[in-house]
Amino acid sequence: MATTSTTGSTLLQPLSNAVQLPIDQVNFVVCQLFALLAAIWFRTYLHSSKTSSFIRHVVATLLGLYLALFCFGWYALHFLVQSGISYCIMIIIGVENMHNPMMIITQKITSLACEIHDGMFRKDEELTSSQRDLAVRRMPSLLEYLSYNCNFMGILAGPLCSYKDYITFIEGRSYHITQSGENGKEETQYERTEPSPNTAVVQKLLVCGLSLLFHLTICTTLPVEYNIDEHFQATASWPTKIIYLYISLLAARPKYYFAWTLADAINNAAGFGFRGYDENGAARWDLISNLRIQQIEMSTSFKMFLDNWNIQTALWLKRVCYERTSFSPTIQTFILSAIWHGVYPGYYLTFLTGVLMTLAARAMRNNFRHYFIEPSQLKLFYDVITWIVTQVAISYTVVPFVLLSIKPSLTFYSSWYYCLHILGILVLLLLPVKKTQRRKNTHENIQLSQSKKFDEGENSLGQNSFSTTNNVCNQNQEIASRHSSLKQ
Repeated sequence: MATTSTTGSTLLQPLSNAVQLPIDQVNFVVCQLFALLAAIWFRTYLHSSKTSSFIRHVVATLLGLYLALFCFGWYALHFLVQSGISYCIMIIIGVENMHNPMMIITQKITSLACEIHDGMFRKDEELTSSQRDLAVRRMPSLLEYLSYNCNFMGILAGPLCSYKDYITFIEGRSYHITQSGENGKEETQYERTEPSPNTAVVQKLLVCGLSLLFHLTICTTLPVEYNIDEHFQATASWPTKIIYLYISLLAARPKYYFAWTLADAINNAAGFGFRGYDENGAARWDLISNLRIQQIEMSTSFKMFLDNWNIQTALWLKRVCYERTSFSPTIQTFILSAIWHGVYPGYYLTFLTGVLMTLAARAMRNNFRHYFIEPSQLKLFYDVITWIVTQVAISYTVVPFVLLSIKPSLTFYSSWYYCLHILGILVLLLLPVKKTQRRKNTHENIQLSQSKKFDEGENSLGQNSFSTTNNVCNQNQEIASRHSSLKQ
């Protein structure tokens, strides 16, 4: 947080001193806890069944702007001005120039720009099934636009959600059950009983508590910077270096677990994030979840790690970049990710290294994995080896992301003799690389989508209309089919 308000700093300075945290981080936590309480109040007293969507938009926006003002001071007005300028640009140029640098301000603004472009300036035959689902067919009002971008549930830490999912939540259409009518069109039949998010919220808050405790107690004793300590580099054996690299990066992750899980819990507490029921009839509150901790820590491939880390950002990169580029989509996607993260050189080193590691991991997986499927003992051996390699490679890749500066990042890589970079290049030079098919013929995709819709209408009673993203493609399927650069 670059700037904090004078009032916020004054009120929270004693707490910051007590726990030895930067005041901006304390402001963030306090504001998120306030947002959690506000979300419970919002769901209880401003439920869509009790008040109009106009009031819900206004309250969500004003509370969000207040939190931004508290955390960032009057610098928050800069964000509001940017949002207003971007809204005017979308109206004036009709989102035709959505790749203009002025349009790339935030994930939500660029996502909405693409969704409006798909809905108002492209033919359905040109769109993928997910793009058709997310397409916005009319220009949002200024209030809707500000509410989507500045609502108190996501203004500080997200997570990203589609505009149509957010509007569906605000308007109270979250739990409508739809059924295909005789004319083939979807018709709302009834509204399913609204499930309580309390269990999901409590579970996520417990994860937040454990993550925060781990961050405050363990992370300070295992700094990533120690990997470039001269004495450590000179005296430590290679097994020690590898083990410490893994443990220090493992200790750096809980702060992300805390922030993203708390943000998810806030949205759930307000009633946003429901994604239907699982096979056992339990409500699922992971529509906009940003990570899956168990899968991250047990990842046996780059694909598995990236599929479960910062999920909504990966989907955003797919939707606004990978699907819309005509050449080198993997490289362009990683570069966009680096630019979006900021200007620190370490970000660019991480994401450029990530391109190499992703392509090399894909080549290794495609060439060797099928030899280790059977018997089960051999597959277990393969899983153990790939888990070790994946965790070391991920840690090696993201060190510059933590160190930020170019000199310490290159110091680290040189202390490892750039070994994984060299290995990755050799893999790509020596192993055959199978080109991925990004997209089938558009006409065939349309026919397949229409056939699937017809079959689903014939064979099911209906589907939950809460998530626009999932009307045709379940979100898990979309995540699983994410752009190849983040898959393998």
